[in-house]
Amino acid sequence: MLPFDDSFAGLFSRSSCDASAVPLVQTLPEWNLTDLYSAMDAPELEADLVKADAGCKAFEADYKGRLATVLDGGKGGAALAGAVKRYEEIEDLIGRIASYGSLVYAGDTSDPARAKFYGDIQERLTDASTHLLFFTLEMNLLDDAALEAAMAEPALGHYRPWIEDLRKDRPYQLEDRIEQLFHEKAGPSRSAWSRLFDETITSLRFHVNGQDLPIEPTLNMMQDPKEEVRRAAGQALAETFSKNLRLFSLITNTLAKDKEISDRWRKFPDVASSRHLANRVEQEVVDAMVDSIRASYPRLSHRYYALKARWFGKDRLEFWDRNAPLPKVETREISWAEARDTVLGAYSTFSPRMAEIAQVFFDKSWIDAPVRPGKSPGAFAHPTVPSAHPYVLLNYQGKPRDVMTLAHELGHGVHQVLAGRQGALMAPTPLTLAETASVFGEMLTFRRLLDGAATPEARRIMLAQKVEDMINTVVRQTAFYTFEREVHTQRRKGELTSEAIGEIWMKVQAESLGPAINLSSGYETFWTYIPHFIHSPFYVYAYAFGDCLVNSLYAVYENANEGFAERYLEMLAAGGTKHHSELLAPFGLDARDPAFWQTGLSLIDRMISELEGMEA
Repeated sequence: MLPFDDSFAGLFSRSSCDASAVPLVQTLPEWNLTDLYSAMDAPELEADLVKADAGCKAFEADYKGRLATVLDGGKGGAALAGAVKRYEEIEDLIGRIASYGSLVYAGDTSDPARAKFYGDIQERLTDASTHLLFFTLEMNLLDDAALEAAMAEPALGHYRPWIEDLRKDRPYQLEDRIEQLFHEKAGPSRSAWSRLFDETITSLRFHVNGQDLPIEPTLNMMQDPKEEVRRAAGQALAETFSKNLRLFSLITNTLAKDKEISDRWRKFPDVASSRHLANRVEQEVVDAMVDSIRASYPRLSHRYYALKARWFGKDRLEFWDRNAPLPKVETREISWAEARDTVLGAYSTFSPRMAEIAQVFFDKSWIDAPVRPGKSPGAFAHPTVPSAHPYVLLNYQGKPRDVMTLAHELGHGVHQVLAGRQGALMAPTPLTLAETASVFGEMLTFRRLLDGAATPEARRIMLAQKVEDMINTVVRQTAFYTFEREVHTQRRKGELTSEAIGEIWMKVQAESLGPAINLSSGYETFWTYIPHFIHSPFYVYAYAFGDCLVNSLYAVYENANEGFAERYLEMLAAGGTKHHSELLAPFGLDARDPAFWQTGLSLIDRMISELEGMEA
């Protein structure tokens, strides 16, 4: 998934009524979800829902309150391994059903039938999975020495990474009945508020030049070559966001309070501690990264936007000009075939195996690329479950950044295919590492395009676009993390007004973007539409982590690429079985070292220096 931000407006779709989009849309692939289920009313789907419910109840009946006895029995590790394997099979089945519901809904979030289907699926799976809650809780109550001895049995030892990760949650685990209450209330509370946000965003309309447009084409206009179009779009966004501030503020306050209650009961020491735990990354590592990036704002974003303002002949750029295409630069639509060949060519040069995996996404209709009314905005790669395969969603409009989006999401897809061999419990990767393959895929594609630049001007355009993307990933997402920290910290003192949230937003944006960007009236509302704040609090720093990590990895690749591709693919295939320190060790990298972050930031610095040199 890419950062959801006006900086990536090129990812968002145009309305299907936009005539200029029609030629591309008619040739774009749509995904085929029948590998999961044939239809929303398919008998096999209903059968699997019944099977999942019965399986969860039977599992509870067989094991609840008995895990210690199972471990102490004559078969010890083998018996417990049997229980873990059975749990994994149920999780895979539940994941398949949940993935289908999510993907169907993403295809058209405005369709009431799909929305009801998605909601019903969530409720039934929540009810079923309630019967599984005891298992991980009881696993964490097992005696350390007895469990360690049992893992000498290979069948249980296979699950060591999952068991060790699970036991890191022990200090924050609650009594069984409270855990059950939290689980059952998640659907009608947190999930319902998140769904309200999604459906509200989809239904909003923005009045631009006599048209009432959805959010996607309006955001896309922020990259239009004409300044008057960008201004009209920026002002329309601000106007509509302003009219809906009360609702977005209520959603934000409610979810922040919900998180505070959970954190307080679990005794998490910091507002982001639960995310760090889920990411299996130490807070001091995240703090070191954030401190390094914030200290680099002046030499990165401030410096670049001052340079861009000079290109436009201005002292300062308005916020709607921040992602404007460079002046006097001709743009063209890039066909789907060209985008596909560009990305696959870049992947193949690095690793034929990587390109081979990515090719399957095109051959077997695992990609949904066209613009459709109501379709989920942005782009993502959904891993589904190891027994199936990933799917990629795009909103392709033929822009250079759309090619990079394809490279990004296919990177996720390749990662998910490779990690699938670890099984449902150990394939998932912490967010901090989940962005590695996607950003690396972008870097491979960018380098291929840059090496093929026909003129110095073409090289300048590509460098500028890449610098902007890296700033949007590293600087902007770090600023978003800073914003979230402040919102959640202040919410603990009481409900925040829309004005107070806007003030926090403007403060962190001014710090990160610098004096060359004019944050004029209306921009204080732009926090309202970013879904990461709603769906995955503190997710955003993973983008900065991934970008800096990839920059450091790429530096290793450039200096000594023999055997690098093989080590890289093995790193992806590890899934969630290794800590970031173990995964980076074969490349001589250590995220705990402050110099690690400077390596990644220095790459952006050097690109800006090259652009400044071209200005002379």
